[in-house]
Amino acid sequence: MKAITHREFRDNFATVMDAVEAGEVVRVIRNGVEVAELRPVGRRGRLTAAELVERHRKLPRVDHARMQREADEFSGTGDHIGDGARESRR
Repeated sequence: MKAITHREFRDNFATVMDAVEAGEVVRVIRNGVEVAELRPVGRRGRLTAAELVERHRKLPRVDHARMQREADEFSGTGDHIGDGARESRR
């Protein structure tokens, strides 16, 4: 891991960013104190439509009626969006 001063970072910004993009981790020091760490972000590729469909198929099924009952038990109300209760409060 490389450490540079904030002045070096400012003066050599493009070079430092190229190094980070290439995988290097750089710490920036100001007044003798480390204030930042620059590291490359993991690049996520875009998924194809087929990959998205496959991910969707692997999602757990939701029992909407059970979820509604649990929400009602938790909140103590039967008010639901679209049943007129919300519109009457406005």
